[in-house]
Amino acid sequence: MNKKERATFIQKTLNQKIPHPKIPLTHTSNYTLLIAVLLSAQCTDARVNEVTPKLFAKAKTPAAMIELSISQIEKIIRPCGISNNKAKAIWHLSQDLLDHHHGRVPKTFEDLEALPGVGHKTASVVMAHAFHVPAFPVDTHIHRCAKRWGLSSGKSVKQTEEDLKKLFPKRSWIKLHLQIILFARTYCPARGHKKADCPICSGLEG
Repeated sequence: MNKKERATFIQKTLNQKIPHPKIPLTHTSNYTLLIAVLLSAQCTDARVNEVTPKLFAKAKTPAAMIELSISQIEKIIRPCGISNNKAKAIWHLSQDLLDHHHGRVPKTFEDLEALPGVGHKTASVVMAHAFHVPAFPVDTHIHRCAKRWGLSSGKSVKQTEEDLKKLFPKRSWIKLHLQIILFARTYCPARGHKKADCPICSGLEG
């Protein structure tokens, strides 16, 4: 199979196995989504979902968040790892939203990526799921699977993102990024991966 044929087979398999993917991070607003995505860096979604209810019970808006001290935020989010850096980013981005965006999460990549602690992947998730703008956030699962499935040889997530965007229709990017993440966790893990048990890996070899 060439790359385009691989992509077609992969998309068909994902639509069969995970037809209606949902974002695994619990949130109730664009702001709580932004905070949850920021916390998910180098942390599992399950862990984030255990922590965010405690944080959002105290502060679920930028105005409420800056009433907390950075050390108070850090104490709550400690289970998510890199908590000192994440706490500083949460406090400062909340202040930034109030100072420059009327307390609202901005709707452009440029404005999002200018916020403290917000990189391209976090901005992509927010643009996709808060504002439904086609984006293809690439995490470690997608980066791994894209290489394993012969879709990209990108050394960086940036290159992988560019390669995947060329292979799949723009209208499918948001759904696909979730499908690949959820599929990877169930069928195509980093460790203990068995090709024969993976519907995509086994199909690509057939």
